[in-house]
Amino acid sequence: MLALSARQARNLHLAAQGLLVPPRGRATKADVLSAIARMQLLQIDTIHVVARSPYLVLFSRLGDYQPAWLEALLAEGAIFETWAHEACFAPIDDYLLHRRHVDGRNHWARRSAQRMHDNHREAMDRLLAHVRELGPVKSSDFERKDSGGKAAKPGWWGWKSEKRWLEALFVLGELMIARRDKFQRVYDLTERVLSVAAPGLDPAAIPTEEAMRRAFIVRAVRALGVTQARWIADYFRLGRRLKDAELDPFVEAGELARVEVEGWTNPGYVHHAHTDLLQSPLRATHSTLLSPFDPVVWDRERAAAMFDFDYRIECYTPEEKRQYGYYVLPILRRGVLVGRLDAKAHRADGVFEVKSVYLEGGQRPSEALTRDVVAAIQSCADWHRTPKVQIRKSDPRAWAKSLRAELSARKRKGADLDQGE
Repeated sequence: MLALSARQARNLHLAAQGLLVPPRGRATKADVLSAIARMQLLQIDTIHVVARSPYLVLFSRLGDYQPAWLEALLAEGAIFETWAHEACFAPIDDYLLHRRHVDGRNHWARRSAQRMHDNHREAMDRLLAHVRELGPVKSSDFERKDSGGKAAKPGWWGWKSEKRWLEALFVLGELMIARRDKFQRVYDLTERVLSVAAPGLDPAAIPTEEAMRRAFIVRAVRALGVTQARWIADYFRLGRRLKDAELDPFVEAGELARVEVEGWTNPGYVHHAHTDLLQSPLRATHSTLLSPFDPVVWDRERAAAMFDFDYRIECYTPEEKRQYGYYVLPILRRGVLVGRLDAKAHRADGVFEVKSVYLEGGQRPSEALTRDVVAAIQSCADWHRTPKVQIRKSDPRAWAKSLRAELSARKRKGADLDQGE
């Protein structure tokens, strides 16, 4: 087996994810679609303390781009929404594979939706007939009132019946998400959405369970660059963890290559499309902020093994139990996860607030590291249209002063360039 150093493995992973080098040139809408296809999935989350996660994941790879392109691709049918790792966008070309996945009897969302349909069949049939006759709907079209006659406050804990039924019909394949309106889902009949998104698609040509599973195993390895067998199933949520022996047929067929990775007790696997990269001296030069729901960090065990980075999403943790903050963004710096920061974008004031920023153990706040981290923060702030960066505190404590000084130096340099000096 070919042997990879720990750094080579990390760089191969980042290359597969589109995070090895800075974006070349100005991003286009086609680049958004390519980035989603490269990752296979783009996880959806609605928290918007900074940009919502799918937009931030794309920013990390594309730099300054127009978030509206993501919604445009959905409305045009180039991508669609499905339940995979979690709620995700995926390329429309993969629709039948995902349909088979969700239709599997062991898919948790399918089981829940089926129970809902069994218990509310008549009401859900009436709702489906409403969509068929009157066209696409949002859950807000069925506004719920409180005891005083005012619209009830939204929240997942207080979903109205129509919202639950729409979600169940979406999982069951009767409805699809035709578009998003201010990030609200707009539901329409599946056949109407597919007639625009994939007019040549034969809905009856759904692959077998075995074919779907095989395809997703290979695609997960390709998206990850290099991975252990135990991390593969989580990418598309295929169920139990895979064992090395289960990948023997893929290796024998030449679809995957088995490799040794420094520090790993288990073998790694690389997709055949990346074999050229195995022989290339990959060099990581990209620095950026990552979403808490980025594929690089959404598997805690994988992030710890590959980057020595123990990351937990704390926005769902009670405040008193949080270690780092509510919405903590990992900091990727030239192939290494060097730290994390708790951020909030104050859009009305044009302020990007860094409540706290932490360096990982073993990282020293050198001038070069400080420059790269500040550049990553400022780039993210500028993309948010919140160019004024405020850094409250840091660990190590004195680092905040260096970060602020670098921010000021960047501003002075920018002002000089604007004046032609």
